[in-house]
Amino acid sequence: MWRTSAIGLACLALLPSVLGTDILSTSGVSDCANGTSSSITVNNVSISFDKSSDNITFDASGTSTQDQYVTADLVITAYGVQAYQKSFDPCSRDTYVSQLCPVPAGNFSASGTQQIPSSYATLIPSIAYSLPDLDGTAQLTLKNKGGQTVACVQAGVTNGKTVSLPAVSYVAAVIAAGAAAVSLLGAAAAGAHPGSSTSSPGFFEVMWWFQGLAMNGMHSVNYPTIYRSFAKNFAFSTGIINWAGLQNSIDTFRQHTGGNLTDDNYEYLRNTTLVFSDGTTVKTSTSIAKRALSLFVRDVTTSVNSTSSSSTSTTGTTSTSHLVQGIEAYVEQLTVPQANTFMTVLLIFAILLAIIVVGILLFKVILEAWSLFGKFPKSLTTFRKEYWRVLAQTITSLILLLYGVWTLYCIFQFTHGDSWAAKLLAGLTLGSFTLILAFYVWKIWSMVHKLKKLEGNADALYEKKEIWKKYKLFYENYKRGYWWLFVPAIVYMFAKGCVLAAGDGHGMFQTVGQLIIEALMLIVLLWSRPYNRKSGNWINIIIQIVRVISVVCILIFVEELGIAQTTKTITGVVLIAVQSGLTVILALLIAVNSIITCCKENPHRKRRKAAEKHLSQDIEGDAFLMEPNPYTSSPFGPSKKKSDPAQGYEPVRANAYSRFGPRREDSEEGLVKGAAGMGYSGYRSVSHGRSETDGSPPPPFSREPKLPDLAFEQYRHK
Repeated sequence: MWRTSAIGLACLALLPSVLGTDILSTSGVSDCANGTSSSITVNNVSISFDKSSDNITFDASGTSTQDQYVTADLVITAYGVQAYQKSFDPCSRDTYVSQLCPVPAGNFSASGTQQIPSSYATLIPSIAYSLPDLDGTAQLTLKNKGGQTVACVQAGVTNGKTVSLPAVSYVAAVIAAGAAAVSLLGAAAAGAHPGSSTSSPGFFEVMWWFQGLAMNGMHSVNYPTIYRSFAKNFAFSTGIINWAGLQNSIDTFRQHTGGNLTDDNYEYLRNTTLVFSDGTTVKTSTSIAKRALSLFVRDVTTSVNSTSSSSTSTTGTTSTSHLVQGIEAYVEQLTVPQANTFMTVLLIFAILLAIIVVGILLFKVILEAWSLFGKFPKSLTTFRKEYWRVLAQTITSLILLLYGVWTLYCIFQFTHGDSWAAKLLAGLTLGSFTLILAFYVWKIWSMVHKLKKLEGNADALYEKKEIWKKYKLFYENYKRGYWWLFVPAIVYMFAKGCVLAAGDGHGMFQTVGQLIIEALMLIVLLWSRPYNRKSGNWINIIIQIVRVISVVCILIFVEELGIAQTTKTITGVVLIAVQSGLTVILALLIAVNSIITCCKENPHRKRRKAAEKHLSQDIEGDAFLMEPNPYTSSPFGPSKKKSDPAQGYEPVRANAYSRFGPRREDSEEGLVKGAAGMGYSGYRSVSHGRSETDGSPPPPFSREPKLPDLAFEQYRHK
């Protein structure tokens, strides 16, 4: 089957997908001479086969140092297997190509269309036209009559179909926006009550999931073409966005701060073919209209030293090739030069930060104006008074959201960047973000230490409103006994970014390191099940299981293991299916949570109400404690020894003293004065301006009821 497919794969072209459903084509061109000095330099080669017409369309351009006769060797590989190999002489009658017989000295270009027998065209299986991101290469080697290689070019294979689609990125962005809306809806429904939590999956969980998908595509391994294209769809979650104006501005910044723009700038990258470690190629920018036109050119055209041999002429486009892997390969597929990576993320972060700050301040101004001309809802009063706290917490949330990928890009800038200013900014921002998160860790741990010392536990983190408003960002979805889990989560994000960036170029180290980190996090989740809701526990555990499975699959792509390309492709398809399936499930759960959030009471709030009800019942049941306990014996009963103070009146008197303060002197003189004082209606007067010297009673010791000093003990022993 590989041999029948090979004939079709040999007829490949440099044409994008939208031009036909049954077209096989090459994508990009690279030099495969491996440093061998070549007398012929090929700048551009494109060959396409159109099944509907059985036509081969080709376009080639290059330069030659001399006139020379050559032979050509064509090798086609599909999914790592050599599917077709043929040697031919351009001057032979059966394989005559006038432009190459002989190869002229100077600049040359040739394009044309030839028809192949239908018997060969029918051998191409239909799957070759429908499978996305066809994984194959076509290599053409030119040799002189002496058998020496004078030129070698290689191009990737595509049928125009790919899983790298803008629509996928838009849908993922919509899912993230939906998660953010549901999280805000849940917060509004809870009314910002202490102990309230949001439903899973929330905005952070969804964004971290998309970031994980993007980071899975940054390993220095031989990805199947289909999975490499799939991982590109989630680059937006890490701050990588293709924006020409932004990239040109970064290039200018680098040029003035020590950067080398010779072969590392946006314009250069736009006309470069990326060559991956497995030999597949991708052209970062193509002219669809120009290549579409070449399909309809039916006359063979030859141009030597800019002189055309027919009325129809084409000019070859100079193309360069660039070997890439790892993080560099990932970002440059999106036309972001690797040296621009950190500055791209920094500027996107700055834009988001500016939008957030302006939005919050603008809303504050609107509320102030509203308060002058009308009465706004009471629920907005807190925001009006504490907008600076809201602003600070929003910025902290953004830092926490991006901390893992920020660590990744900063370390990558340290090791691959060329601008001293960009490296300085990377160090300052990473240090600042780490210090901010470390400050919150210290504050929360200090608060917990203080609470445990005073109250014996840390429940006040969830119960006291002021503490809750300040620090809930880090632990609001965790159970009370697992509030500390946000610290391992921060370490987890930092470790992932460090291992991936520091191990760039070493796929085995990256993958094994990531597998250890993901497995440890899974163990922590299975052991603690820390989320307040059962749904949160199961969703996050399932997400972590898929992360571990994903890294195991990436381990299959490691070059050192020597796994067959067909196995890698099947693994890539399975991995796409699993990750896409989980993404769809998360989207459905977000829709379900939007309904549940409006109907189901938050468990933290429910427990708080139950505690308040229980407290009110206790207060009502203990209301009699506001009055003194009755005497345990009658004052006129049997006499008791004075040496037994634990009997009779003494316990009651001690209890009364502990509740109502010190007593007046317990003596006959005190009894007379007390009886006389009872005649004054002002005994409970709150006036503090009068004293006992003018006959007025002293101010009360307490507002609570107090027993009169009857001095029963003296009467009983007389």
